[in-house]
Amino acid sequence: MYCATIDSSLFSENRKRLVAQLKPGSIAVLHSNHIYPSNADALLPFVQQTDLFYLTGIAQEETTLLIYKNSKSEVKEYLFIKKTSPEIAVWEGHKYTKEEAKKLSGIELIYWQDDFKSVLSNTVVYADYIYLNTNEHRRAVADLPTRDSHFIEWCQSHYPLHKYERLAPVLHQLRAIKNATEVALIQQACNITGKAFERILKFVRPDVWEFEIEAEIYYSFLVQKSQGPGYQNIIASGANSCVLHYVANNQQCQEGDLLLLDFGAKYTHYNADMTRTIPVSGKFTKRQRQVYQAVLNVQKEAIKLLKVGNTLEAYHTEVGKIMESQLIEIGLLKKHEVKKQNPKQPLYRKYFMHGTSHHLGLDVHDYGQDDSRKFEAGMVFTCEPGIYIPEEAIGIRLENDILITENEPKDLMAHIPIEPDQIQEIMQK
Repeated sequence: MYCATIDSSLFSENRKRLVAQLKPGSIAVLHSNHIYPSNADALLPFVQQTDLFYLTGIAQEETTLLIYKNSKSEVKEYLFIKKTSPEIAVWEGHKYTKEEAKKLSGIELIYWQDDFKSVLSNTVVYADYIYLNTNEHRRAVADLPTRDSHFIEWCQSHYPLHKYERLAPVLHQLRAIKNATEVALIQQACNITGKAFERILKFVRPDVWEFEIEAEIYYSFLVQKSQGPGYQNIIASGANSCVLHYVANNQQCQEGDLLLLDFGAKYTHYNADMTRTIPVSGKFTKRQRQVYQAVLNVQKEAIKLLKVGNTLEAYHTEVGKIMESQLIEIGLLKKHEVKKQNPKQPLYRKYFMHGTSHHLGLDVHDYGQDDSRKFEAGMVFTCEPGIYIPEEAIGIRLENDILITENEPKDLMAHIPIEPDQIQEIMQK
């Protein structure tokens, strides 16, 4: 798949920011992901460990980064890559040369992976602290071993008297703030996603299958030089629209159905995340439009709250109040019952059971998920309220990607159709 080259200055600056947080007399070590087996002799597609990519720009397996900051805060950076051979070139294709890795990463000291433990042993003796990396995303399911987890076990057994530190909290702090280059890459992913959606608006009709719609999205992503979907596409028609993580995408769309589409392109490793809900027949029913407008009203008000100084905790509380008022307006909640509700179990959760926003970047659910951390300029959040009414087969979610600035929030998807009249007009042409 196509992948544009990012200037190495991004990764050099990211490493500089990381080094500033490391203690003098320390080393930091990060590894690429494994290539995991599927079945028989098959392998799953390789997905790079995003912390390593953030610091190096290297999207190849068997890669390791070692940073040494001495007691005088002088820094050496070492990058270890897979040693290729004529046989590997025949069976797997081209692997980075040392010069290519140097150009991509901005790191001067490039070694083959075979040299890692030798360089480590000659460096670690001068360090007091060893920073190791783990996946500490609060939603992570870390059941499978990784190259990082294998190394942690090996390193602690070989160097038991060093002081160990966690890299994850530092990287969570740093990666939550996107610079101009990262924002531009996310914006391009949003643009690609928007064009795919406009294609879908002209394609959807009664009797089309969900997987046919998914194929159109995938095609549109690839011809626009995206790496493909950033996550599993949700193409959910009818009652499926009330299933939050529906990914079967194997049902036929019926006249009168709603179609919930949750998809986003990955562009040069950065992601978009968008949701739209459209009428299969090209026109909303009165009830569908009423619920759609309620969700859109919540989204518009929620976007205004994505401002410097707010927190996710306060933000979600306020969005819940906005949602309550809309659910009362469309007859799903009664005002007197809301007044008597348990504040820890608000009634709106029956119809809106997920969070409104999450960080977005190299990971779709990106780092920075600390509910008490104040919003800062450079953070990118989704904004995705929804209302789900299974008994009416109505599930509506609307999601845009929002950049927090020093002034007003910037909607990176403001150009993508979302108003109900816009949707109907394009579908009925």
